[in-house]
Amino acid sequence: MNVNQHTPVAAPYGQPHPGYGQPNFSPLDGGYPAPYAPYNGPASAYQPGAPPQGPVRAPPTSGAPPVSSPQTYNQYSHSQGGVQNGPPLMTQAPPRPAVSQQYAPGAGNVSGPHPSYPQHYGPPAAMQQVTNQMSGMQMNSGPPTPAGPGYAPPHSSQPPTSTAFSAAPPASYSHAPPHVSSSTPVQSPPPCGPAASQQYYGGPPPAGQQPFPSSPAPPPPTSQHSFPPSSYSGPMLPPSQAPPASQPQPPYTSAPPPVSQPAFMPGPPLPSSQGSFSPRGPPPSSQPGSFPPPSAPPTSLPSGQYPTSMPPPQQQQQPPPPQPSPYHSGPPPPTSQVPPTSMAQSNHLPPGPPGPPGGLHHPQPHPGMPGGFPPQQNGAFGQVRGPQPGYAGPYPGQPNYGAPAPAPAPAPHPQKRLDPDAIPSPIQVIEDDKAKTTEPFSTGVRGQVPPLVTTDFQAKDQGNASPRFVRCTAYNMPCTADMAKQSQVPLAAVIKPLATLPPDESPPYLVDHGEEGPIRCNRCKAYMCPYMQFIEGGRRFQCSFCNCVTEVPPHYFQHLDHTGKRVDCYDRPELSLGSYEFLATKDYCKNNKLPQPPAFIFLIDVSYNAVKSGMVSIVCQELKTLLDCLPRENPESDSLVRVGFVTYNKVLHFYNVKSSLAQPQMLVVSDVSDMFVPLLDGFLVNVNESRQVIESLLDQIPEMFADTRETETVFAPVIQAGLEALKAADCAGKLFVFHTSLPIAEAPGKLKNREDKKLIGTDKEKTLFQPQVSFYNSLAKDCVAQGCCVDLFLFPNQYVDLATLGVVPVSTGGSIYKYTYFQAQLDKERFLNDLRRDVQKLVGFDAVMRVRTSTGIRATDFYGSFFMSNTTDVELAGLDCDKAVTVEFKHDDKLSEETGALMQCAVLYTSCSGQRRLRVHNMSVNCCSQLADLYRNCETDTIINFFSKYAFRGLLNNPTKAVRETMVNQCAQILACYRKNCASPSSAGQLILPECMKLLPVYLNCVLKSDVLLPGADVSLDDRAYLRQLISCMDVAETHVFFYPRLLPLMKLESGSLPLAVRDSEERLSKGGVYLLETGLQLFLWVGASVQQELLLNIFGTPSFSQIDGSMTTLPVLDNPFSQRLREMVDSFRAQRSRYMMLMVVKQEDRNELIFRHFLMEDKSAGGGASYVDFLCHMHKEIRQLLS
Repeated sequence: MNVNQHTPVAAPYGQPHPGYGQPNFSPLDGGYPAPYAPYNGPASAYQPGAPPQGPVRAPPTSGAPPVSSPQTYNQYSHSQGGVQNGPPLMTQAPPRPAVSQQYAPGAGNVSGPHPSYPQHYGPPAAMQQVTNQMSGMQMNSGPPTPAGPGYAPPHSSQPPTSTAFSAAPPASYSHAPPHVSSSTPVQSPPPCGPAASQQYYGGPPPAGQQPFPSSPAPPPPTSQHSFPPSSYSGPMLPPSQAPPASQPQPPYTSAPPPVSQPAFMPGPPLPSSQGSFSPRGPPPSSQPGSFPPPSAPPTSLPSGQYPTSMPPPQQQQQPPPPQPSPYHSGPPPPTSQVPPTSMAQSNHLPPGPPGPPGGLHHPQPHPGMPGGFPPQQNGAFGQVRGPQPGYAGPYPGQPNYGAPAPAPAPAPHPQKRLDPDAIPSPIQVIEDDKAKTTEPFSTGVRGQVPPLVTTDFQAKDQGNASPRFVRCTAYNMPCTADMAKQSQVPLAAVIKPLATLPPDESPPYLVDHGEEGPIRCNRCKAYMCPYMQFIEGGRRFQCSFCNCVTEVPPHYFQHLDHTGKRVDCYDRPELSLGSYEFLATKDYCKNNKLPQPPAFIFLIDVSYNAVKSGMVSIVCQELKTLLDCLPRENPESDSLVRVGFVTYNKVLHFYNVKSSLAQPQMLVVSDVSDMFVPLLDGFLVNVNESRQVIESLLDQIPEMFADTRETETVFAPVIQAGLEALKAADCAGKLFVFHTSLPIAEAPGKLKNREDKKLIGTDKEKTLFQPQVSFYNSLAKDCVAQGCCVDLFLFPNQYVDLATLGVVPVSTGGSIYKYTYFQAQLDKERFLNDLRRDVQKLVGFDAVMRVRTSTGIRATDFYGSFFMSNTTDVELAGLDCDKAVTVEFKHDDKLSEETGALMQCAVLYTSCSGQRRLRVHNMSVNCCSQLADLYRNCETDTIINFFSKYAFRGLLNNPTKAVRETMVNQCAQILACYRKNCASPSSAGQLILPECMKLLPVYLNCVLKSDVLLPGADVSLDDRAYLRQLISCMDVAETHVFFYPRLLPLMKLESGSLPLAVRDSEERLSKGGVYLLETGLQLFLWVGASVQQELLLNIFGTPSFSQIDGSMTTLPVLDNPFSQRLREMVDSFRAQRSRYMMLMVVKQEDRNELIFRHFLMEDKSAGGGASYVDFLCHMHKEIRQLLS
């Protein structure tokens, strides 16, 4: 595949780090076995009679550098939708070649069961046959076969009579834009200076992180990506066309299906709302079902090789599940391309050496392309892009990842590329789910898969927790451990116990059982919930978690109705709802004593850097007003939270702000090796009582330290001081630490600068993510014991060893905020918004969480910001409304399909008013004995949330390369298991993905390309440590937009609705357009060079592109509907996220464009990350290797 790698420009973060190649990818140039000869292109390109295979094609070695070279950040070379200069906007489904006719949604496959595609390994079809097949093939993931799992009707050589799509003449793939653009060399813009090295985390969000797609957009019209010929080891996927936006994606198969089998399986299409991954073949037996424990680095097999061999493909005995059909796209493409799942058309491969016969035809211009801009290839606006010289292939092995391309040689004649519009589109899946979700989501049905996190829906609690509190990777769990191990689908739940609910959903009810406290099972201690069975007329109840029978206390007794339910069932939240709270008694408190209200202590660094940057004066000024916004239960009453103040550099200054004083008093503690609090009375005070003294203090602090020359700071003693103050007051609380530099002053917790770029990419790299000294681990343990949560606001100008400083915040359930190179003018707005939200948000203190499960499974692993002193209790000194904990489950016995599996998450915490409470969330899921049922009920976004946390934790004990390979291996096993056991027979060259998991490859590739796993040269160690810690406690919606950002075209804005998103690829950008990109940490407003004057006047108030100020971070307030609507959109996006997203205006061809491109996740990245198309090809190769 020609991965179009443009001429490398200075990577946004500089050159790629050594050692960060994509693991496991074989070179494209012929690295795959011959059966995957280069694919020549869409069916129409096949010449009848040409043998399907040809020599493996090496990636083009010469050719002009791709046009979009400037993009530093294109993460895999635009393989997915291209930027469209001219193609029509996404407001409607792009025209597709006839082949992919519409599949009437919802309609089963009319003609009868379509084969479900278990792999069929027959000899490759002859070219002629392939062509014929392609013409009737539709790549849709179809509905399950009526015939029942696994029994596909025999393939006949003619298309079923009433297939859902009419067989169209072989597609001529005329939609693709003329290939012309692929041969002209384009000049890459010069690397852009400083901006390129912007910090994405302190400043703009990290570049490498892409949020998951959060915004749906239909796939743009097909614009092509040039794909390097992938060297597949097997037949290629035939190009098939992407179904129109509204249709399900066609299955992608790249080999010729057995005689023209319909591409769909009969049956209604699976709901697109579940992205699930397709199972891989059973994992090799030697592989643990889940990733190898971090301690053992995954074997780094060559890409695609698994330790054990899979059973031969032919023996697929498992009936295919009634899953939607995998994507077959038709005859195997002659070229070695990986077929994307729904690659309906492989539009054209990038030009490359000639391959098998099958002439190239240039596709006609895109229908519907607005005149004016030829479709762009790979991001070059209007310019032709050539194959990437020197680019051996997207996978490891590749020598040339970030190196400059060799001088362009004449381009070989163009090959057809895989059409990015033909592979599964995140935007399409998101939009389909939105269209399907019209009713409120009722949680009363066991095992029901909820709408995607990108869909706006209302949840109605009818017995299971709302998806806002709990999301599972699979809503149909395998009955046995063997089945779970075979599929490799992780069984996990992402729990956000204190999640904020929208205004139209009621918060959990608070139940008070008085002195007796909550009703519980005598044996397993599970709390009363809707799953408990009352027996003997209501006098006893049987626990559904452990089956033990417990007496009902007399005060709780109630009669049963004729169905065996209590007559007061619907009057009691704990008997009818999935989520509720109990008021806890003294038995649930420390020392059997009800808790005091919590305290907030503000600890401000007043060293030279802190004062000079303006941070000290900004914090002091803001605290004056912020103290009126402390959290409270009742908005009408005053907050009960007390406050205290400390400033520090090499020594600590405590302040007495007692209400009876005329002026605050400072007490200095210079012996930082044995920290103590020099005063008790007057340190923690009520804001209203001491307001005048506090304001006087906040006015004086900036003046007192205005002329300081002290540059050294301490850090651990600062936390110790806050901890000691909370101990003395006998309460829990939160420390807000504002810190600027590496703590090098003599004191406990002193650190040295250990940043060593030479270790990156080596086996010792993992040590950089581990704490430098163990002191902070023991300090964190002490903080948790006291209920002392630490939130850290960092303002570094250089390395501060965040991996070590972050230990206490992460272990105590706190948050870390980072503002690299803090400049008051530029960063003040972001910092103050983060601080306000952090102080005001709902938070619980001194929390303990336990997850109980029904017999057969148990919670084995936990990911997030917390501390664990045993294997079952998750301890959180603080738990706020933004924190999520991901829990992994393993089998310890068999599960039953009748009873399903139950889990109950109970969190004991102290509210901000000092009440001890228990919040309970219950969840029930189905259990299955057929793999097909598992694959039909997975949620891809949640699986990716789990995988990212699993991988990022693995970095502490394994080399980065091993972690990446483990991820690719597990994903390949999930999909291979599906192919082997659930799909109808089809040729090995076809890539078949489960409907629910068709986005697994694109999202996993985003995780692999994140700055944590594949950093650009300018991504600092602190940035990576920051992102690692940040993602560890994200919920599913946050990881989604972080890994696959939302990209919205702004050419037309209507009030009340958002524009349809487009895919994250430079090919989707039009020179005449303006786009808003949201990553969850940052917002980018990209302005094309040919934008109409009217649009510029509406947004910026200036008629000329050259007059736009590229350094602005806020949009001008203009009196026109467009400006107003755009600002409303930006505000609403910010309101949805837990961190304030700063806006960066990016002008096309400007230096900041490198940063912006870094987030176009479907493109190749400057640091060597594969494009979506290339990665899909690589996954196909891995799956084939597993199956063979």
